Amino acid sequence: MRHKLLLIILALLTGTVPLTAQRSRQETRVALRALGVPFYEDCSVELLPTAKVKFDALFEEIRQAQKYVHMDYFKFQDDSICSELFLLLARKVKEGVSVKVLFDDVGNKYSDLPLRRAMLDTLRNQGVEIFPFDKMRFPWVNHLFHRDHHKIVVIDGHCAYTGGMNITDYYLYGKPSIGEWRDMHMRLSGPIVAGYEHIFNVMWYDVTGQFLPDAPASNFLPNGDISMAMVSRMPNQQSSNMRDAIAAAIDNAQECIQIVNPYSTLTRTVRQALYRALQRGVKLQFMVSYNGDAPVAQNVQAIEMHKLMKRGAEIYYYENGFHHGKEMMIDNDFCFVGTTNMDGRSLRNDYEVSAFIFDQTTTAQLQEIFRQDIERHCFLLTPEVWKERFSTGTRFVGRLFTPIRSSL
Repeated sequence: MRHKLLLIILALLTGTVPLTAQRSRQETRVALRALGVPFYEDCSVELLPTAKVKFDALFEEIRQAQKYVHMDYFKFQDDSICSELFLLLARKVKEGVSVKVLFDDVGNKYSDLPLRRAMLDTLRNQGVEIFPFDKMRFPWVNHLFHRDHHKIVVIDGHCAYTGGMNITDYYLYGKPSIGEWRDMHMRLSGPIVAGYEHIFNVMWYDVTGQFLPDAPASNFLPNGDISMAMVSRMPNQQSSNMRDAIAAAIDNAQECIQIVNPYSTLTRTVRQALYRALQRGVKLQFMVSYNGDAPVAQNVQAIEMHKLMKRGAEIYYYENGFHHGKEMMIDNDFCFVGTTNMDGRSLRNDYEVSAFIFDQTTTAQLQEIFRQDIERHCFLLTPEVWKERFSTGTRFVGRLFTPIRSSL
């Protein structure tokens, strides 16, 4: 603790940590605590910026598992990477490792390559406990709202993997209609793993009725020097805290906000926070994808980005495939990474989890990736570009659906 304090004092004296950044960090922490967001100290974070890096690290960690592997994903797709994973999980069961897996049933049903009953039966016969969240049944409409959008793996209580990547091989190889599929994931260790394990335990009980007791806090030993706050959205318990947490960070920003998000149709809470930031002179850089897999959402996003541009934001359109990452960096000082899209579905309906990372090094790593993407793969939205690259039809559809996609 004394060592950390000396470093902070030295940084302040040398000017490497602006007082304004310290202010935004402290005020954001206060706001998050007021929302009941749990904090975890002495953690470590490793960014996994490509699918290859993520899958290589995750699979190796699963190979080393001794006690259990818990997985909760929106989507597993019946393809090469998923087949490799399921073979590995079945092998771990033979070694005596408990394997429990959840997936969203709606996400699976509308997948290009859904998990079929025969595959699920085979996995269960091999000892892998795998179940769908909110299994679709007549009248079906009740399944349109609260989806399990998590991407969580917890291994032996030792580490957690989370971020934007599902278990599908188009993260590795892209899609013919879109091109490269970009995303961001991370590996966490230290006390914050307890938070992700608790989320899995809650979801497992909701699906199976089986109670998995949370491990004592003493099991999750310090493993780093990073302070983190985990924001979990549970529709029936914490329905507004995700958008309120994002808005709090934006409202407390003093100098600069940088955001990457794929479905930024926004909600009123987040939109107004961004407007307030621009009004008080905060620099806003927002990166969204020019290509995408949800045409109507892309059109609504275009309208929202155009509004932000007119208020002074720098809007960068990523066009080297589809950028599915979900990151926010505040004042060169702390960042926000996880599963959460900046749209009504994520912020008003789905089960989501993201983390504030109060660490300048991690933030700087994300900012460097952001900078390189701007230089290599983006174009800046200007009034001239708006007229040239966004058709009348795009604008019409966007305005037509904006009240539906980005209301309260």
